[in-house]
Amino acid sequence: MTCVDDQITILQRMMLSRECDRRSGLMLRQGAAWFTIPSSGHEALGALGDVLEPQDFVFPHYRDRALVMSRGMSVEDIARDLMGKAESHSAGRSMTSHFSHRPGNVVSLASPTASQCLPATGVAWASVRRGDRAVVVCSLGEASSRQGEFFEALAFALQNDLPVVFLIADNGYGISTSTKGMSPRDLGMVPPGRLVVVDGADPDAVLAAGRAAVGLARDGGGPTVLWCELDRLEPHSSSDDHRLYRSADELAAMSDPIERYGRRLVEAGHITKDWISSTRQRFAVEVEEVFRRVAEEPVADPKLVAEHLFGPVAEPVAAQEPVGGTIVAAVNRALGAAVSSGAVVFGEDVEDPKGGVFGFTKGLGTEQVVNSPLAEATIVGVAVGLAIAGMRPVVELQFVDFAGPAWNQIAAQLTTLRWRTASDWQCPVVLYAPWGAYLPGGGIWHSQSNESLFTHLPGLQVVVPSTPEDAEAAFAQALAGQDPTLVLLPKHLMRRKQEPSAAPVPACGARVVREGTDVTIISWGNGIELSVEAASLLADDGVSAEVIDLRWLVPWDRAAVAASLRRTGRLVVVQEDGRTSSFGAGLLSELVSADDEFYSLLAPPRLVSRDDVHVPFHPELERAVLPCADDVVTAVRSVLS
Repeated sequence: MTCVDDQITILQRMMLSRECDRRSGLMLRQGAAWFTIPSSGHEALGALGDVLEPQDFVFPHYRDRALVMSRGMSVEDIARDLMGKAESHSAGRSMTSHFSHRPGNVVSLASPTASQCLPATGVAWASVRRGDRAVVVCSLGEASSRQGEFFEALAFALQNDLPVVFLIADNGYGISTSTKGMSPRDLGMVPPGRLVVVDGADPDAVLAAGRAAVGLARDGGGPTVLWCELDRLEPHSSSDDHRLYRSADELAAMSDPIERYGRRLVEAGHITKDWISSTRQRFAVEVEEVFRRVAEEPVADPKLVAEHLFGPVAEPVAAQEPVGGTIVAAVNRALGAAVSSGAVVFGEDVEDPKGGVFGFTKGLGTEQVVNSPLAEATIVGVAVGLAIAGMRPVVELQFVDFAGPAWNQIAAQLTTLRWRTASDWQCPVVLYAPWGAYLPGGGIWHSQSNESLFTHLPGLQVVVPSTPEDAEAAFAQALAGQDPTLVLLPKHLMRRKQEPSAAPVPACGARVVREGTDVTIISWGNGIELSVEAASLLADDGVSAEVIDLRWLVPWDRAAVAASLRRTGRLVVVQEDGRTSSFGAGLLSELVSADDEFYSLLAPPRLVSRDDVHVPFHPELERAVLPCADDVVTAVRSVLS
């Protein structure tokens, strides 16, 4: 049973949340806010916060105002969130009701529905691995529970008996669409032994069910799905009008959890109607004053909007001693060092005896190298959660071609978390994936490069090593920092034995592979081999070509490239990716848009690239679409003439 004082506290929190709803609507009409997402009808779910401990985590839903207030978010925090003030949890970068509160372990919410589910299981997995008995509450709506990532998260939680409570707020609607008959519960898709149906408008029922679910999770009993039935008392948002799709009778029949709970406590003699009235009036005055004061606070300086895309720049790691060998062996050494330092390697088939399909993890033989399910969204989403929990995940995608299922996690969670929380939360995940073509028989889905898809995402570092030393240095540098990094490993070069570099190789910046005076050739990955071959052919005709391996695409070494261009006056960029909207095209645009570089040009620059066509399976067809050394020679002759 819930004690009387606790019941009164819960009711007060519900009333305070409702008053914040009401005041938010008034601020919108006064022009001090631009959008609101009401929580009215969902307030009873806040009772779940009363059974959580400080080390527990909450991944909230956008109607969870009462729940996040139970974790320490104040009225000032709510007002700043609404009006996007400089002192808000996102410094005005996230939409209102995308709650975050670092002191209370409320993890920033992203808009793509259910995208919080996989990171929530990652945090829960970290709890199990560390034995700290932290429980994770992952809250979402019943319409969102049709997202595939919810099912992946539930499967991962069941597989590993993770301490997760999935809190489903079932108000019967996904904006205007009735969810009756289409939810996982209605379809019988939630394991009966894990499903608990709750009156989500009754705080005592929520508290009792939550106490049982959280206790089970904390004691190692695994996940529970709390399916909470309630009413959404207001339209979906300030941009919606539910009278357009709900009948007057349906709207009149809705149950207000605050009225119900207040009436129950009055009938039990715990409070009076006058107490309810005076408390409501007091909250109205207090909330109005807070919102008025916050409305006068400054917004963030627009000049600082690019801050927090990345954390502090990590000191460059020591130059890698030349060792030669293969990239596969170098990556294996780098991952061995990462595991020795406490990192967790997670991916398909990475455990021994397989050690990954390319052998990157072969022989590491440790509990910190863990096979994932065949589910790329799970791989990346769980890694995001591990990073949120303070661990250092290194994850393998078997081929970069298969990043598609993980794209939501990469674009919505991994690359935005630091920026959208002004560095309250960080996401230092290292992803690596075999990349590129020039390996006959790959076909469409084993030969893609597509680096421009990833370099287009602010907040993600991208590196393409072409030598064993570069590969080892890339991992060391990525693990030394606090930002997500994608390491793309050229399949064509991975198993080729290379001679040691002539000198120790710095971890950061571009690298001059071959010095020259007549033309600058810029490339990365497989393009370096083409560029060096072309430079040798050109040398026979007396043309001195400087070849620069860019290595890091984000951040790219503009200074080194610009200095070379100013020396030679001519530029050719070589890539294997498709031409349109590619990284190489962007690099050319960036360079020639600067006066110093533009006026250094003695001829228009050239881009050597694959045409906009997929890589075919047959080796002869593959050769027909990929750039070759002769294409580079032709481009160089063009800029020389």
